[in-house]
Amino acid sequence: MIVMKFGGTSVEDARAMNTMIEVVSRERQRNPVVVLSAIAGATNTLLGTAQFAVESKLDDANRLLNELLERHVLILENLITQRSNIQELILEVRRRFDEMKNLCQGIAILGELTNRSRDAIASVGERLSTLIVARAMVEHGLPAELVDARSFMVTDDRYVSATPLFPHIEERTRALLAPKIASGTIIVTQGFIGSTVNGITTTLGRGGSDYSAAIIGATLGAEEIQIWTDVDGVLTADPRIVTAAKKLKVISFREASELAYFGARVLHPSTILPAVKKNIPVIVLNSKRPNSTGTRIVADPPKSNAAVKSIASKKGITVINIQSTRMLMAYGFLESIFSVFSRHTTPVDLVATSEVAVSLTIDNSNQLGDIVKDLEQFAEVSVLNNKAILCIVGEQMHSTVGIADRIFRALADINVVMISQGASEINMSLVIDEAQINEAVKRLHGEFFEPIPALEIFESIGVN
Repeated sequence: MIVMKFGGTSVEDARAMNTMIEVVSRERQRNPVVVLSAIAGATNTLLGTAQFAVESKLDDANRLLNELLERHVLILENLITQRSNIQELILEVRRRFDEMKNLCQGIAILGELTNRSRDAIASVGERLSTLIVARAMVEHGLPAELVDARSFMVTDDRYVSATPLFPHIEERTRALLAPKIASGTIIVTQGFIGSTVNGITTTLGRGGSDYSAAIIGATLGAEEIQIWTDVDGVLTADPRIVTAAKKLKVISFREASELAYFGARVLHPSTILPAVKKNIPVIVLNSKRPNSTGTRIVADPPKSNAAVKSIASKKGITVINIQSTRMLMAYGFLESIFSVFSRHTTPVDLVATSEVAVSLTIDNSNQLGDIVKDLEQFAEVSVLNNKAILCIVGEQMHSTVGIADRIFRALADINVVMISQGASEINMSLVIDEAQINEAVKRLHGEFFEPIPALEIFESIGVN
């Protein structure tokens, strides 16, 4: 059994859906479970309608909903061939949008948009895409069946960013999905969405469809998890920044996890975790070029002499410097600091410390004011905005002499405000001004990958 997750661009229109169905069809003998995102842009549109509703701009909310309704109707009319199926689906899609309009009206009356309501609204995109694709697969002669993810993807009630409850999920996937898979049914289900134990709709956070696929694969013991997106795989750098970027044929779980967290857009950071625990390979593939080889992410890739595998970057970073001579050699200084971030539910990316000071970075500044206020109760605090993280990843970095020298020579005239290395032997992370991040990525790519090392793990983009 394999899990095949298709992102929004892989189901953005009828043509993309047809290609996706062909890809699934060729994997039919491997008992695929198909996990889908909403069509490209749908989730943003749905959340936009919710925002208009809470601002009592119902005309704008209804306009967005009508435009999104038309997109779905156009897709199904160009994808489905049987007229009776088209009419039935249009009625069902219209019913979903009528429910949305009623929900928006309720939000406008109350003047309040709760996270629970956000999840109810955001979930509609995946529920629509799977409804259409499952019907189209049946028309193509595939034994497909739509299974609502909310029937097995059980989470806590932290709406907008819910945490999966793995014991419940494992129990339900084995009861609901395993028998269907054993009978040869191709299951079509939603990524990103789940429900509480009481059946209230939740979401796993943006990008959570990858996570859904990995959870399903892990609980059912999949042979592999395929992540179908709009890039050829894991690359040596973002191709929008570096046109000469190359594809990696294989990469380790550890390297992929670092890259995913620090800005590589092909994977959701949490995707790797369930796969790592079960040692299930994750393959990143391009739905626009379904014959491409992609990138294989495994626990123990073949050894290579490539010290650096890839360069990632992450913008929108805030640096917080915390200093207190009173805390010199005192117990509990770090505990005091991190309890503040925990209290305000704000994750920390990087940390650098000395005896009297701590510098750290966050990528979500929504609670910054309150965080600073609390920290100032026991320390001096300064904040640096508009920064970016530059992440250099490779499993051979720690054992290769001269890597740091090459990095800093390439960035000689770019000011580095923070360095983090040591917690991960495969990653060196630097914090620089956001305005200089693209130039820094280009320089480092030129230093380590141009010309491309003569090693089998690298492949030009576009090679099948």
